[in-house]
Amino acid sequence: MIRLNDFSKISSNIVGQAAHQYGTPLYIYDEALILERCKECIDMPHAYGLIVRYAMKANSNRTLLKLITDAGLHLDASSLNEVIRASIAGVPYEKIMLTTQEVHTGAEREKLEELLKKGLRYNACSLFQLEMIAPYAAAENIDIGIRIHPGIGSGESATRNTGDDYSCFGIHLSDIKEAHKLAKKYGIKFHHIHVHIGSGADTKIWRQNIDLLLSIIEEHFPDADTVCFGGGIKEARMPEETAADVPLLGSYARMRVEEFFNKTGRKLKTEIEPGTYILANGGYAVTRLIDKKKTTRSNFIILDGGMEINARPLLYGSKHPIYIVSNDGARVISSEFDSTKHDFEAVVAGKCCESGDSQTLDMDGHAVPRSMVEPHIEDIVVIGGVGAYCSSMSPHNYNSHPQAPEVLLTKEGELKLIRKQQTLEQMLENEI
Repeated sequence: MIRLNDFSKISSNIVGQAAHQYGTPLYIYDEALILERCKECIDMPHAYGLIVRYAMKANSNRTLLKLITDAGLHLDASSLNEVIRASIAGVPYEKIMLTTQEVHTGAEREKLEELLKKGLRYNACSLFQLEMIAPYAAAENIDIGIRIHPGIGSGESATRNTGDDYSCFGIHLSDIKEAHKLAKKYGIKFHHIHVHIGSGADTKIWRQNIDLLLSIIEEHFPDADTVCFGGGIKEARMPEETAADVPLLGSYARMRVEEFFNKTGRKLKTEIEPGTYILANGGYAVTRLIDKKKTTRSNFIILDGGMEINARPLLYGSKHPIYIVSNDGARVISSEFDSTKHDFEAVVAGKCCESGDSQTLDMDGHAVPRSMVEPHIEDIVVIGGVGAYCSSMSPHNYNSHPQAPEVLLTKEGELKLIRKQQTLEQMLENEI
């Protein structure tokens, strides 16, 4: 699905106002667009029931969690701390599924058991996890799910593929018999079967994942009543990218689940776990141009925010749209969605002492210039597509830079501070 420039929904005046009021760098989140994505996923076609779980690792800000869950979504948590954060945001435990690489012992194990009694859902992601949790689940009559490693996957980069044989997520198909032995030993049954093949997965492979998981359930899981196809629904950040067609994916999943019922007589409820799709294009990083440099090969524009607010180009070679806004916020000077080829080209760099601190890196880590109208010192530079996996995973204290503030642009058009800027004192407070 090709989208129009979502930045057009946010006026440059709003960006200028936010930069003046809260300083730069900062994040702005567009409430209206986030709610639009939530509704799109909730309205996805399905056969016998659908739960949409927001992958909260994409962005765990309390206000955003409440906004998304109030819109009707449940949560997918990747750690016990994420579960606790969600609870603090007011999300009931029964609406949270914990699918984690963690192995909980000691006080963490006690906390996990406490939360399971309160309704927290749990996916076993390894034989070891399963063996540790199964006796307790059986004794307390608690259902647990199982995450399957399918052996195939897809993602925007090799490091975002979570389903092939070079990733370690879930119980591999070759270990399913052993998983059933453990389940039989402790007297539990698997009702919830889960697979996640990667972030930004190719749509064709996402459909293949549906087919594969249903065949696995038919062959190995006679008690299953819920199938989770995971997340990884592709979003388009750049004008040349194509987003997944959620209604079309849903129609395909519904057709295959209905065929499964016609063949087996079993009605499966469906779950999906979008993160990027919900939030990516609903977030913008607002920075200022603080310096300009050049070599014999390249022009550079230096921003007051770089890898410490968006590490995705450094980690994955990801591309994000760049917008140049006049320093007073009155107008957009240059947009990635403008098809005009400009004479000026520049590498967009940050202020960190790190060669990889650039917003315009390719998949091999090389700095690649972007075409733009030549900006001036103090102009505002906006980085698009940063709602997901930017604030939550960036190395914000590198070079002792503080964590940037976060602001919500409400659907009424007001700016609301939802996280203050970190202070140097807060950065140092745990040092002894």
